[in-house]
Amino acid sequence: MITIKEANTKALLLDYVKFPFSLYKGNKYWVPPIINDELETFDKDKNPAFASAEAKFYLAYRNNTIVGRIAAIINWNEVNDQDKKKVRFGWFDVIDDIEVTKALMEKVYEFGREHQLEYVEGPVGFSNLDKVGVLTEGFDQISTMITWYNLPYYKEHFEKLGMKVEKEYVESKFSFTNINPETFIKANELIKQRYQLKPLNFTKTKDIMPYVDKMFDLFNKSYANLSSFVAITDIQKEYFKKKYISFINPELIKFIVDKDDNIIAFSIVMPSFSEALQKAKGKIFPFGIFHLLKARKHSKDMIFYLIGIDPEYQNKGVTAIVFNEYYKTFKEKNVQTCYRTPELVDNVAIHNIWKHFDPIIHKRRCTYVQNL
Repeated sequence: MITIKEANTKALLLDYVKFPFSLYKGNKYWVPPIINDELETFDKDKNPAFASAEAKFYLAYRNNTIVGRIAAIINWNEVNDQDKKKVRFGWFDVIDDIEVTKALMEKVYEFGREHQLEYVEGPVGFSNLDKVGVLTEGFDQISTMITWYNLPYYKEHFEKLGMKVEKEYVESKFSFTNINPETFIKANELIKQRYQLKPLNFTKTKDIMPYVDKMFDLFNKSYANLSSFVAITDIQKEYFKKKYISFINPELIKFIVDKDDNIIAFSIVMPSFSEALQKAKGKIFPFGIFHLLKARKHSKDMIFYLIGIDPEYQNKGVTAIVFNEYYKTFKEKNVQTCYRTPELVDNVAIHNIWKHFDPIIHKRRCTYVQNL
C-alpha cells in the first residue's frame, strides 16, 4: 500500500531532500545537490519565489520506506499575469513503480483542482532559473549542478499515465580545442566599431555587483518572447545576486555595453562542479568546500549558463564580442570542453549562436503536460 505524506516539517523536508541520495547511490552520472541549499530553496522564509508562488512537497511511502517524492507548485505571476492556468510539478524522484508515480501525480492534480487550474506541467521549478525537464536521452552522461538527472523509466511512467510531451530541450557540448577563432575575431572588431560597443571584464566580484540588477532586467527583456518565460521579480534578483553571483568566478561573467554604458548583452559561464559535488556528497563542510573551490578555480570544463542580448541588438553579431572575450579567458585557463544548459528545441535564435562551434547534442529532455 502506498501512503502519501506532505513534507511540512523540517525533519520531513530533510527526508525529502535526502531521498535521491539513496535512490541514486552508486550512480556515477547523478550529481547530488548541497543539502542545505536545497532546504533553503524549500524554505518560505528564505526563498523569495514564495512571494509570488506556493508549493507543497509530498513523500510517498511503502512499508514505512520512502519510495518517491514530488513538489506541486503554483507560480501566481504565471497564472494571473499570463493567464496560464497551470500547476507545476518538480523535484520528482521515484522508484521504478508506476503506481508510486501515479499516486504522487494525483496529489499534484488535486492541488491544481483546488485552485481551479486547468492543466499540469513538469518537471519544472519555481522560475526559469530553476532546473527543468525529465531526461529522455543521455542517461550515460554526467549531470550538472543546474540540471536534474533521472533514469529511463521516468519517461515511461509519464507516457503510460497518458501525459503528453509539452516542451522539448536539447543539451550540447563542443570541444574548445577545436574552435577556430577566426570565425569571430574579425567580426568582433567590426561589430564593436559599427555599434560603438565595448566588453567589460572583471577580476573582482565587487566590481560586478553594480551591474547585476541591470543584467537581470536585460534577462527579462531578452527572454520575454519565449513561451515558457516568467519574469524574475525584484526580490528574486536580490536573492540570486547573493546566492549565485558571489560564488561565480568573476572572470567568467562578461558584459557588453554601448557608448552610454548601457548593458546590451551579458553572459554567465560556470566551471563544471559535477565531480566536486559528487565528492562533497551533499555537504559543504568539512571537506566539500575544498572540492568546490578547487573546481571553481581549476576546472577545464565550462558550462554556458546564461546568455542574453537586447532585442535591438539581436542578429547583429554581438555574440562575436562575447565569444572573443571568452576565447581569451578560456585559452589562459586551458579549457577543454564547453557545455550548454538545456535549450528549447524551437529556440532557433539560440541554436544559431552556437552553430559555428559544431556542437554535439548529448542529452535531450522534455516537460510533460496533462489536462485536469
